[in-house]
Amino acid sequence: MNKAEFEAELRKLFQAHESRTENERCVQCVSCERCVDCTFCKSSKALARCHYCVDSQRCSDSTHCRSSRDLVRCNHCVACERCTQCSYVVRSVDCTECTYCFGCVGLVRKDFHILNKPYDRSTYFAITSRLTRELGLG
Repeated sequence: MNKAEFEAELRKLFQAHESRTENERCVQCVSCERCVDCTFCKSSKALARCHYCVDSQRCSDSTHCRSSRDLVRCNHCVACERCTQCSYVVRSVDCTECTYCFGCVGLVRKDFHILNKPYDRSTYFAITSRLTRELGLG
């Protein structure tokens, strides 16, 4: 096998995978494609072992996430991308093991941050409840 043959076969595999739409071992998933072992998800693609996720793609082992992409072991995240082991994180990217972060990028093991700046718990909730309404994320 040479480089050209390898690349051609890889393209075929990728196209076959992308064209597949059926779910495997999912329960009550609606308008989902290529999901595996998921329950009660909606309008999502390529989820694995996720539950109650909506409008999300390529997430695994996550629950109650919305409008998110490429999450791993996250819970209650909204409009996030590439986060791992986060909970209650909103509009954030590349965060790991964070809780209650809003509009953060690249944080690790942080809680109650907005735009990568720390806030006390009550101030965090006052600001984010207003922002959630204004941004239409509620």
